[in-house]
Parts: sequence; structure tokens; C-alpha cells
Amino acid sequence: MEAKSKTSSSNVKLDMSFTDHVTAYASKSTPDLLRAIIIYQLFSVDFIVNNNQKILKWTRKLLGKSLFCTLMRGTFYGHFVAGQDQDDIRPLVTRNRMFGVKSILDYSVEEDLSTKEAKEAEMKYDPDIQRFLPHEEFGDRREGVVSARTYFYEDEAKCDENTETFIKCIDAVAGATTDNTGFVAIKMTALGRPQFLLQLSDVLVSYRKFFEKFAGNKGRFTEEDFKRTLKQMGLEIERDDRKRWFSLLDFNKDGEVDLIDWDSLRDQNMSMTKKFLVPNEITGELVPVCSSLAEEEEKQLKNMLKRLQKLAEHADKRGVRVMIDAEQTYFQPAISSITLEMMKKFNKGHCVIFNTYQCYLKSALDSVVNDLELSRREDFYFGCKLVRGAYMEQERERARMIGYEDPVNPSYEATSDMYHSTLEQIMKEINVRPRGEASVMVASHNEETVRITVQHMKKYNIGPGDRLVCFGQLLGMCDQVSFPLGQAGYSVYKYVPYGPVEEVLPYLSRRALENRGVLAKVKKEKMLLRKELKRRIKEGDLRHDPLKVVPA
Repeated sequence: MEAKSKTSSSNVKLDMSFTDHVTAYASKSTPDLLRAIIIYQLFSVDFIVNNNQKILKWTRKLLGKSLFCTLMRGTFYGHFVAGQDQDDIRPLVTRNRMFGVKSILDYSVEEDLSTKEAKEAEMKYDPDIQRFLPHEEFGDRREGVVSARTYFYEDEAKCDENTETFIKCIDAVAGATTDNTGFVAIKMTALGRPQFLLQLSDVLVSYRKFFEKFAGNKGRFTEEDFKRTLKQMGLEIERDDRKRWFSLLDFNKDGEVDLIDWDSLRDQNMSMTKKFLVPNEITGELVPVCSSLAEEEEKQLKNMLKRLQKLAEHADKRGVRVMIDAEQTYFQPAISSITLEMMKKFNKGHCVIFNTYQCYLKSALDSVVNDLELSRREDFYFGCKLVRGAYMEQERERARMIGYEDPVNPSYEATSDMYHSTLEQIMKEINVRPRGEASVMVASHNEETVRITVQHMKKYNIGPGDRLVCFGQLLGMCDQVSFPLGQAGYSVYKYVPYGPVEEVLPYLSRRALENRGVLAKVKKEKMLLRKELKRRIKEGDLRHDPLKVVPA
């Protein structure tokens, strides 16, 4: 986010109870309120939610395309989606901005694949580590996922097509926002073969395990440690070769290799297949110590990096920030490493690339601490989004079925503790670094998390107008938090899906199904919506015009 010296441009006091229904819904017309009340009520009926895909298909067949699309715009689609294209979304994005809420645009078109087709698209790879094993039971990555769009690989041409779609999305953000405040959300699985991300993650985690053999509990090793461990492992490497390898590993040339040195993908031109070889214990044949990538896979890595670089360059040129979404843990080592490489290149002087950390993971805080150190050491701006996470149920079940350690925190309370600890670590970093070099988006619907964030901002002398801490919620949800924050001068965003009605419905349909537990419990939002509707009836404000009550 952009650094500013003033603390806030608003004199509106934030209601920390988040019960101010007048402020929360000032940007909504009365028909908008009625639609929200109806949608929330429908989502509390299990039969409708559980059978929503069948109901939608039956309704589409009965009404025909034109009437069906009109119905969706007035109900389900209209509540959660901004519109079809750049021109269609502009009125909503502009109106929200007038009430202090900015936008993260997400082109939410998703292929309506059958479960069988989705599984067939995934089942191709045999890694060294069980966690990175494709498993037919989890071949459909849409199952057990909350509010995350899913891409399935077809070929490299499809990835190029996805890249052009993201380019258009960046242009839409630039056209709908001002002052370089816009965001676009991108999933790495749209830019390359997901199985390749499994392979790269396998390589990186194998490397991490190999690092632990050298470093032990110290977390770093010297050239002498390197020599001794190689000898213990039976690796026959000439002195000059050994020194060359150590020199390559010791990136900052301080005589020691730590995890940041080790993890770096700093030299993309060096073949990733040039690994250490060790004799097989049974056959004596020399085999790679770590997993490696074949020539075709390295080519795919380069293609993915080129696509991401193209997007980053275009976003930087248009004054738009790129938020790389987190995905399943078996993809995440690769996604994080590639994202960090892009941050090293583009986050110089300002933040273009933002990483995402999922705090339901046990490793979240360690990952953030490590990446903050990397950003200091390599002198790039650190920007990130913190989420609780969309893949918890799927991750737990996959770990149980395949037989690796559950990567997920044991409870919701543990996840909240992880979220708040990780957030405070970043807040401390924002406070001690030059203004603007670190920033965070608190992507949460949890009111207590928002309150804790506001308290930490005061504690660490971070003003709302500094735009170094911002908040994010989904369009169509949590307005009682988003709009009061925005009108009190805090930097707040709505995650705004858009795309043609019929092409976005598969994504929305899953979101209804997988968010049913959340949507059925939005008692406070339903209560506030009804209160605001009653107020308008009582005060004769049913023809409420948002444009006439825009805050000063």
C-alpha cells in the first residue's frame, strides 16, 4: 500500500461493536437490502443449498437463457458478483469507493467440469514425498474448499489464454480505480500445469530436508560442516567442485548457509536437474539426492515465470497491485517460492506483488518470519495478505487418507491465535522499517480480528491514512465491518468477482455449498439488514438514494 504521512482523512469515529446499520448500508438501495435479506434467508435452508446446482440447472432449462440470466442478476449473481465485464462493474466499484471501500477484482469464470473430468486432469505424477502424491480421491480440487476459484490444466495454450484474461482484468482494475490503489487476484494454477507445481514443491521440500542434514539444529552450516556431512553421506565430490557448490549456496557470502540462502531460486538459468548424486544403498548406482525436474518441466517453469512476469510488468505499468492467492499446501512451496522471486524483482521502491499466507497452517508464522528476513536481506518491499484459509477440510482429509502429518492447526482457536501472532509480527516489521517497506491486508470477516488489528495499529503507531494496513472482505458479506471501516478512514477492500452470468455460476454454486455453515450463521448481518429496512420504513426513506448520502 502507498505510504502517506497523515493519519486519516476522516473525522468519523469507528464503532467497534460493528452494529451501525445506517453506515453499513448507506451505499445500498432498498431493493439491495431486500435482496440481501432474501439471499441470506435462502442460504439458511439446507435443502436449497445442498441442491442448488440441480435447482439452477432446472431453472435454466425452464426459463431459457435470457430470463434465467435476468433472474440471476436480480438475486444470487447480483448479490455476490459485480457484473459481466469492465463496463458493467464500474457503477458498483465507483459507488463503493464513494463510501470508502475499494476493490480487488477477480475474474471468476470457472469451467463446469464433472468430478470425473476434474480427477482425470489431475492424476499424472509420482513424487518422492507422499504429501506431493496425486491422489484420485482428491483429484477434484474443488471439493471441501471455501470460496476459492479452481483452475484445471488443459495445455500451455490455455495457460496463455488465462494470462490474457488476467491482463484484461488488470486493465479493468486500472479503469475502475484511482491513485494506484487497485488490486487484481491471481491463482498460480491458472498459469501452469498444477502437477508441475506438485513436482516443484516436491523438489523444494526435498531440498529443505537435505538442508536439515547439513544444518542439524543450528539452522545454518559452514563450509567445514558441508564437507563433513558430505563425507558422512558417502558423497565423493572434488575439493574445487565442493567449494563451487558451497559458493553457490552461500548467496550473501558470509561464510554460512542458512535456510534463506538454501531456498533461493536466485539463478533461474542454472539447470534444476544438477543435483548432488549419492550411491544407492542397495545397487550402488549414483542417484540424485533430491527430486529433480525433467527438461520439459523446466521449460514449463520458465513459461510460468514468463507469464507471471508479463502480468507483473503490465500491472506495474497500469498502477495495479497483484495479489497471488494461496492454494493447497502441496502446491504452496512452489507458489511461495515463485512469488518471492517476483517480489525480489518488482517490489523495489514500491509494492507490486503481494504474497498470501494461510493461518490455519501450523507453518504460517515461521513462513512469514523467514520471508520478512529475506525481504530485509535482499532489499525488497514486503506485501502480504493474511487469511485463515480456504482448504482446511480438504487438507485434513487428504493428510489422513494419504498418510502424512496434518499441516492444519488443531482448532479454530489455534488458527485465530496463529493469525493474530502472525499479524503482530508483521505490524512490528511495519513499525521498525522505513515507512512503506512492509504492508499487510487483513482479509477476515472475524470482528474480533478486526478489533485486534485496530488496537495493534494504535500500539505500533500505524495510522489509518498510512495505508500500510488494510482490510478485506467478500462482496455481499460483512458490510457492517467494511463500510464503517472505510468511512472512518481505514483502507478497506471488497473482493469483487465478475464475469458472465452462466460462466460464473459454477464458482458461485460451490461457494454457496461450501460456505453454507458461514452463511447460515450470519445472524448479526440479517438482524442489521432488518433493522435498516425497518428504519427506512419508519422514516419514510424507502426510496433511499445512496448518491444523495455520500459521506463528505
